[in-house]
Amino acid sequence: MNTSMAETGSSVPDPTTTDAFDTAERAMWAGRADAYAASLARLCAYPVPELLDAAQIETGTHVLDVGTGTGTAALAALARGARVCAVDADAGMVAVARAVGVEADVAALPQLPFPDGEFEAVIGNFVINHVGRPRAALTELRRVLKPGGRVALTLWGARRGAGQELFGRAFAAAEAVIPADLPRLDPAEDFARTADGFARLLREAGFMDAGARELEWYHRTTLDEWWGGPAAGVATAGLVVTSQDAGTVVRIRREYERLAGEFAAGEHELALPHIAVLACGRAR
Repeated sequence: MNTSMAETGSSVPDPTTTDAFDTAERAMWAGRADAYAASLARLCAYPVPELLDAAQIETGTHVLDVGTGTGTAALAALARGARVCAVDADAGMVAVARAVGVEADVAALPQLPFPDGEFEAVIGNFVINHVGRPRAALTELRRVLKPGGRVALTLWGARRGAGQELFGRAFAAAEAVIPADLPRLDPAEDFARTADGFARLLREAGFMDAGARELEWYHRTTLDEWWGGPAAGVATAGLVVTSQDAGTVVRIRREYERLAGEFAAGEHELALPHIAVLACGRAR
């Protein structure tokens, strides 16, 4: 990332690049809701209680969960007695969320089908990583909030836990060829992926009292469960795995098993260190 560009916003975003990023993201998740639910969904669930606390979700709060995925954060908000609407860009994710009792519809940032000031709180669990225009997305979230309403968002940041590096190390050890067409954010749209950088992004979008902090945890999983997501094409690691020839996939799996031994926690379990950033703010 070009830090100076990201921090100053001095260049003009290329609409072609931002549209290509959004298109690639949509394609990456299409048809993979069940595979996501069986793998990465449990990882992404960890920050949800603190996300809801940061948004001050309680009984009666009117909440929008944007990028709901399979509905984990929305369900947690419902369990607190909140009134919850949810959206996701992927119809498969929406179908899974609806099946577990979430009022969900298909919609994608930065355009949401809600009037100004509709919600008292907006939450987004790892959605900002997946939009081509994060500043426009935040402006839209502020639009649908009532004055004084709170936003809380999580982000995969620049500082990564050792567990987050596992597949990248396996790809390198197996000499996998990284596809040239992976989703890449326009540098003019990027920002410093740190707590300070994320908080600054919220302030630039017009949020008051913006702050952010890192969250660290160990994701408990198994060797096969954690392999299952990329093997099914889930997320960027999945794009890498599924683009390889059969022999390279075998090598990746072998290297993955070897390196995963560093994180063994019992006979079958892995404990993978992860780091994310949680930011919150208040609409004017």
